[in-house]
Amino acid sequence: MVRVKICGLTTKEAAWAAVEAGADAIGFVFAEGKRKISPYAAKEIIRSIPPYVTTTGVFVNTELGEMNQIAEFCQLDMVQLHGKETPHYCSKSIRPVVKTLHMGGLDLQPEDALIMYQNVVRAFLLDTFVQGSTGGTGQSFAWSEVKKLQSPHPLILAGGLHPENIVRALEETRLSAVDVSSGVETQGIKDPLKMNDFVKAARFQHVTAGG
Repeated sequence: MVRVKICGLTTKEAAWAAVEAGADAIGFVFAEGKRKISPYAAKEIIRSIPPYVTTTGVFVNTELGEMNQIAEFCQLDMVQLHGKETPHYCSKSIRPVVKTLHMGGLDLQPEDALIMYQNVVRAFLLDTFVQGSTGGTGQSFAWSEVKKLQSPHPLILAGGLHPENIVRALEETRLSAVDVSSGVETQGIKDPLKMNDFVKAARFQHVTAGG
């Protein structure tokens, strides 16, 4: 079963629309940007949603103590790290870590990162490298690159996904988890119809692939 995370939620209405669309996980951005949410607002949203929906906090080079404090305060299930957090930093997280690998970047190559972080993370998220940005750009990378990676942990596909290309993305990468944000927005606002279409398309791909 393809697992879907909808990220960058900022309101209770959007969070519930994501849950009702069938999202397995929802994400809150605590880094600077247009989707940033305060820990207080995120906590109130998390308290309102039903059990068994995984909650994730997105951080970018946040001081370790602050990150752990927010994770505890909001009762996050996982943290997703999009910056230059070291393996040591990840090992000190009080929540399981999803580490983002920026595909096409000029610094640490994905193949090397998979080895460096293999003992301190739960999964890796593959996002598109965009100069000056850490995510949520709506740009995709060459999905053919995914097949070259040998990961000891699950890989999550992100970057430029939307209802019209999610089936092709899953067919090409054969991954079983995806993360979407801008691809289910209309004029910068989470769109319930797009969220519903995205989850349905991902589920349909799984059914057809399974025969």
